[in-house]
Parts: sequence; C-alpha cells; structure tokens
Amino acid sequence: MPVVLLLLFGMLCIASLLLGAQQIAWSDLFSASSDAWLTLSASRIPRLITIVLTGVGLSVCGVILQHIVRNRFVEPGTTGSLDAAKLGILVSLTLIPAASVLSKMLFAMLFCFLASLIYIAIIRRIQFRNTVLVPVIGLMYGGILSALAEFYAYRNNILQSMQGWLMGDFSRVIQGHYEMIYIILPIVVLSYVFAHRFTVLGMGEEMASSLGLGYARMAAIGLLLVAITVAATVITVGAIPFVGLVVPNLVALMYGENLAKTLPIVALAGASLLLVCDLIGRSVLYPFEVPIGLTAGGVGGVLFLMLILRGLRS
Repeated sequence: MPVVLLLLFGMLCIASLLLGAQQIAWSDLFSASSDAWLTLSASRIPRLITIVLTGVGLSVCGVILQHIVRNRFVEPGTTGSLDAAKLGILVSLTLIPAASVLSKMLFAMLFCFLASLIYIAIIRRIQFRNTVLVPVIGLMYGGILSALAEFYAYRNNILQSMQGWLMGDFSRVIQGHYEMIYIILPIVVLSYVFAHRFTVLGMGEEMASSLGLGYARMAAIGLLLVAITVAATVITVGAIPFVGLVVPNLVALMYGENLAKTLPIVALAGASLLLVCDLIGRSVLYPFEVPIGLTAGGVGGVLFLMLILRGLRS
C-alpha cells in the first residue's frame, strides 16, 4: 500500500479531529477541567469513524458493482441503489411508524437489492455499443426511483423532513446515533475474502463459468453486500454520490484491477476522498457547515465528467 496515501490519510484524520466550531488545542486534552475529551469522544471521534467507514464502504461497493455490471461508470449513485434505499426508508416510516433503526435499514436493504437486480436485468437485455450509456440508463432509472420517493413522501406529508434528513450530512453524527455504520466492517472483510472471485466475475459470465465460478450466486452475494452497505450509510448519514465511482477508477488506472491487491488501496482512497470533501464542507462557510452530499456531489461530479470524457476519447 502506498506510503504517501497512508501519510495523507493520517493527516486528514488529525485535521478532521481538530476542525470544528469549538477549537481544541492539544494542551486542553491534558486539562482535567477541559471539555476537550467530551467533544472528542461524543462528536469528533464518532464523526471521524463514520466518515472513514462510509468512504470505505461506498468505494468497495463501487468496485463490486463495476465488476458485476462490467462497466467502470457504475456505482450506487448511478444504478438507482441510493434512491431505492431512500424509498425503502420512507416506506418503513409510513408502514411502521415506530420501526427501529434496524427495521428501517432492513427495508432500505431490501429495496436496494431488488432495485439492483432490476437494473442488471435491464442492462443485460440491452446491447450497448457505448459503455457510457450504461450509467446514463442508471441515472435515468435512479431519477424514476427518486421521483417515486418524493411523490410517496408528498402523499404522506413528510416531503420536507425527507429532503433534509436524507441529504448526506455528518453534522448529526454523535455518540449513540452512529453505531449502525459498524456493520460495514464485516462487509469489507467479506469483500476482501471474495476479492479474487469478484475479479473473475468481471471477466464475464462465460469466462467465470469456465473457471468454475457460480456466476449468478456470486453476483447475488455481491449485490447483497452492496445493499447492506448502502442501507447502513443512508440510514446513518444520508445519500452520498460518486465516491464509489471515481475512487475505483482512479485506483484501477494506477494499480490495475486485481482486487486482491487493490481493494485495500480502494478502501483507503475512498476514506481519504470523503475526508477531503468533509473538510471542504466544514471550512467553506466556517463555523457553519455545507452538507457532505453537496461537497461530495460537486467534487465527485467533476471527476465523473472527466472520466466520461476520457472514456469517450478512448
């Protein structure tokens, strides 16, 4: 793993812990009367953990989806997965008003998994000459799901709260209200265990079957891992686009596509990118904060456009 990336990640983590409306000096940590430790343990450290795990989870999800669909321009935000998870949460809020966080996450996971299956079925039935059209179809599909979610929220008088709550935002992360994000840890471990199989999966159904890999079973496992991760991130911090798209592409350009070797780099780069976006959002209007959904959408959108232009030229 590149030493430079590790050093950058470490510096970004320190900057994330120190930046905030309440300034923290290192000397305050050794003062018995200081509130520095309370600020760190109740807010800054939970926020840092959530940012890192969200960046890791979304970037790994992007890798898995790209190998399943065999297209470098797909990720949860361009396949309708994020919009489907939001719709699932809204349905759980109206059907089971007293639902627990776990129940809401299960609804989001189910909707995300089913939406991913439908998207892959659509892609497999349409033969594209240009690979850029695959994420375009995904964006259109996600737009339909997003419209359904907003219409559903409008009919149930929760539209305003939905727009604020489901926008990606780390400012709400505090101790006791973020622990669901830890479910990403076993997902990342399983992704690494299946890394070689996902690499074979990206070679196509015929090649994977000839090598003895159960293509349909492995694809279903990958989609389930993606659905769980997306559901956990949306229920904890809201929807964050483009992280799973740009990070795997940039890593693949520099280190290749053997996931057994590149998956740790993808995970670390995803966490670093989200830390950068979060620091930008906390600095632009300091001491106020721009939601991570906007900064990640802006930075990721520019990088996404650059990748599309590069794909069109090649």
